[in-house]
Amino acid sequence: MRASSPYHAHIYFSDEDRAAAEALRDHFIGMQPRVLFVGRMMDEGVGPHPISQYEVHFLEGARPEVVAAIEASGQRALVHPLTDDDLADHTRLAHWIGEPVELDVTVLDPPGQNQGVARFGKTDF
Repeated sequence: MRASSPYHAHIYFSDEDRAAAEALRDHFIGMQPRVLFVGRMMDEGVGPHPISQYEVHFLEGARPEVVAAIEASGQRALVHPLTDDDLADHTRLAHWIGEPVELDVTVLDPPGQNQGVARFGKTDF
């Protein structure tokens, strides 16, 4: 991937580690503009993510910093590129930090298709 290739990180949290997840989220907000977007904390499953999480959007060049911050926090996360293959992005191209979460891959777009959901990063970077 090029240094300008878009990436997402999904930071997962439970009620017990919510404070640590919030602290990491604040850290990512402080990393802007290296981190392009920090999503709100979602207290329920969304899309393929069955548990509470939030998203962080960044370019490949910021990936080492983002991964290091997640690892230092002790949070678990899924880090993946944004390509034209949503399933591959969340599976074989993904990098897990901590214990993986079983995703609901049935809701992901087939390769090269989009079910009408805007994919931040494919055109916004």
